[in-house]
Amino acid sequence: MKMTNKTIFITGASRGIGRAIALAAAKEGANVVIASKSAEEHPKLQGTIFSVAEEVSALGGSALPIQLDVRKEIQVKMALEQAHLEFGSIDVLVNNAGAISLTNVEQTSPKRYDLMQSVNHRAVYTLSHYAIPYLKQSPNAHILSLCPPLNLNPKWLKDYAPYTLSKYGMTLLTLGLAEELRPYSIAVNALWPKTMIATAAIEFAVGNQNMLNNCRKPDIMADAAMSMVNSQYERFNGQTLLDEDVLKLDGVEDFSHYAVNPSEPLYPDLFLD
Repeated sequence: MKMTNKTIFITGASRGIGRAIALAAAKEGANVVIASKSAEEHPKLQGTIFSVAEEVSALGGSALPIQLDVRKEIQVKMALEQAHLEFGSIDVLVNNAGAISLTNVEQTSPKRYDLMQSVNHRAVYTLSHYAIPYLKQSPNAHILSLCPPLNLNPKWLKDYAPYTLSKYGMTLLTLGLAEELRPYSIAVNALWPKTMIATAAIEFAVGNQNMLNNCRKPDIMADAAMSMVNSQYERFNGQTLLDEDVLKLDGVEDFSHYAVNPSEPLYPDLFLD
């Protein structure tokens, strides 16, 4: 129970990778803040902050569901205040909420562009800005953002520069925060999947339901995230890491159980050559 008496605040935690991280943290005894817009069931997407809260509680964690739009500064500030008031600490911030549109500049509307920038890199700034005072009080604080290594190969810029900008913005903020918070020993890192992960984004925004067979389950990201946030500051800071590489450092050699369909080839994730 490595996370007993520790509080982890996860955005986009009602489904997918965010939910998987919430459940993994619950198994380790954490106080889990499930922060997401999804307070009601969606006709196509399963999971709400309340359903995940029930799962967290069933696994032995303490759950606090908070409906949060990460684009809204006051909501972010109040959500962090509520979490700290409820549990007495914030030890880990996981920036998982995301918006995606694989469209080029011409085909991306200003509204969609603003959505991606706000939900992706601006939310990393806003959440970190308001979380830092609480994180400074933790003996082993972490900010973990789900964003890719910086890769300036033109192929990642050509077809969907607006989305790429939003994700690379997350990474640049992560690298900057790692240096800014170094005097306080607050670890700040980026985590990205080596392969595509079976989420709603893959099914509806990137490909289709059949593509899920070429993905890994969100559990691999959750296991890697737990390894990172349970590590001491000296092990990881200012790094952009892939899930598989983190687990290899822990001695994991067999990744077959993470595959949705072990008989199908895995597709590499975006931004990885």
